[in-house]
Amino acid sequence: MRTDLFDYELPKSFIAQQPAEPRDSSRLLVLDRASGSVEHHRFGEIDRFLRAGDLLVANDSRVVPARLRAHKPTGGAVEIFLLRQVDGAGREWSCLVRGRGLRVGARVEIDGGPYSAEIVAEGPGGMRRARFSAAIRGKLGELGELPLPPYISGFAGDRGRYQTVYSRPEGSAAAPTAGLHFTPELLRRLSGKGVGWETITLHVGLDTFGPVTAERVADHRIHREWAELTVKAAGAVNAVGKQGGRVCAVGTTSTRVLEYCATTARRVDGNGPARGREAVVPFTGEVDLFIFPGYRFQAVDALLTNFHLPRSSLLMLVSAFVGQAHPEDLDAGRQILLRTYEEAKAEGYRFYSFGDAMLIL
Repeated sequence: MRTDLFDYELPKSFIAQQPAEPRDSSRLLVLDRASGSVEHHRFGEIDRFLRAGDLLVANDSRVVPARLRAHKPTGGAVEIFLLRQVDGAGREWSCLVRGRGLRVGARVEIDGGPYSAEIVAEGPGGMRRARFSAAIRGKLGELGELPLPPYISGFAGDRGRYQTVYSRPEGSAAAPTAGLHFTPELLRRLSGKGVGWETITLHVGLDTFGPVTAERVADHRIHREWAELTVKAAGAVNAVGKQGGRVCAVGTTSTRVLEYCATTARRVDGNGPARGREAVVPFTGEVDLFIFPGYRFQAVDALLTNFHLPRSSLLMLVSAFVGQAHPEDLDAGRQILLRTYEEAKAEGYRFYSFGDAMLIL
């Protein structure tokens, strides 16, 4: 399957620059993947489509305030975007840098604190490895800024709106945005209806949102991201399957973890062949499952997601999920999804991280 089949036109006016207020006032497009029929609602009405015994599984990773402002000895401005700590002491980081002349050996001073950094290695696309004068992870709350995606410009509101209300462990470079629509009140209402709630953790990397550049989808090599599915969460997913409920993944990151733990992780744990829901096993480590049309889902029955960028692996994952209802036609999911995106545009939905949501049943 060619990558360019997952392209579509999106004028900039459709890209949300502000989050909905309150969170659950965003719009919700509900897609029946078998029939292709679409309904239009508000996110706060999601309880109409979930029933007692269903289980929502969400990614609780929290975005790191990883954007640092710095300056060169000459005074030139520098921006450092921390991606991953690469040593146990917390002094060396893989990062993206913006600024002129930042080759190996260059030193910069961090704005707002008594810290400096030296570039110790270079990589492609602006990637660098920086060694700081002292460990800075514990100081990021003071020195760092919460990063927003490059397609959001001029947002001057509370950057806490780029965190989910249930986020806990820091580690992501970008928010798991499907969960941004939930409020504490809505979660309590769902619980009162008998809808279960569990969290997994996947620390989102920047590559998640990048376009697939390979000419053929199957030639793309997915990035690796750290994830954890606890014993408790795995048990809840297995129990729902046995009791006839539905596992509803909140976002593509939760989907990747659940499906990884239903396929690759069982071999790591030595549990043998898959046996339906029992194939979901606890796991801690790096996830590198690339889901595209033709993949057969084993753990996820419903998917809550936002509207994704053209040519992205996320769009391919959602196409695969829609296509699960049409096993006779490998391309049906893509066609239905892109047709749904066109309807969403016609109805004025807002796209990407601060945009509206889609529930696929």
